[in-house]
Amino acid sequence: MFPQRRMRRSRSRSIQPLLCEITLSKNDLVAPLFVDENITDPLPIESMPGQFRYPVSGIAAVAAELWERGVRAVLIFGIPKDKDPEAGSAWQAEGVVQQAVRRIKSTVSGMVVITDVCACEYTDHGHCGIVGDTRCGPDLLNDPSLELMNTIAVSHADSGADIVAPSCMLDGMVGSIRAALDTAGFEDVLIMSYSTKFASALYGPFREAAGSGYAFGDRTTYQINCGNRREAILESQMDADEGADILMVKPAGFYLDILAEVATLGLPVAAFQVSGEYSMIKSAAERGWIKEKETVLESLISIKRAGAELIITYFAGDVAGWLDEKQ
Repeated sequence: MFPQRRMRRSRSRSIQPLLCEITLSKNDLVAPLFVDENITDPLPIESMPGQFRYPVSGIAAVAAELWERGVRAVLIFGIPKDKDPEAGSAWQAEGVVQQAVRRIKSTVSGMVVITDVCACEYTDHGHCGIVGDTRCGPDLLNDPSLELMNTIAVSHADSGADIVAPSCMLDGMVGSIRAALDTAGFEDVLIMSYSTKFASALYGPFREAAGSGYAFGDRTTYQINCGNRREAILESQMDADEGADILMVKPAGFYLDILAEVATLGLPVAAFQVSGEYSMIKSAAERGWIKEKETVLESLISIKRAGAELIITYFAGDVAGWLDEKQ
């Protein structure tokens, strides 16, 4: 005899929200913003419909609008006027990110401002730090690049950043930056490490948006191969041991299994729904192949269900509005 099957009862629309195990909140959202030192008006990003590079003079207004919608955190990427082999403009007091942070904090003091700590936007070769000769040819030099990241992170903290987010995937970067921040008197500035960052094909639109394409080689020597689960978890564990306050998995949607495992390490976890994920959804929605709002919300629920406590997404402003519609 077969066991008796439970009958699935239909659920009315009024009851369904009460039974939902995972729900989105505006407090889950972090909005990435591109600030460009070379422009005076917002510049559309062709490969990311609906996204813009913003001038330094206008970034505070953008942050204020997000605040009004209920988004409480932003992640700042800078596009500088000047690039050189050693990313000299990345740590200047009047650098593009430093100016943006001060403007945002002076206008929307409660906004949590996170800054991307890397050099790919500031180097003329497009790599994430100092490049030199290695056994395999020109490549990223770890220890000189650590010194650069320390200087960048301290300059961001000095400008008022609440959280610095090193994305360069250097060995020892969290411990090195933590020591530099503490020495400079910024013990209360948190580190959100790009602790598990894959060498993904989904970053293409970002490289247009941030002007961070590389002149030679690629970043596979310091980002994680997409098939390496054990390495991915180990990288986050190492950053946790070095003092990271928040871990990150990037990209998000293709790596939910990794996200779920990183979430067991005991620290808050952020997931970055990257430019390629954004552009795929936007492109399909523009062609009428999928419904944008429903697809975006489903994707973010899936990311949160896997264990993310923060979701960095270019849809943040739209999602905040959609959540208001549900109330």
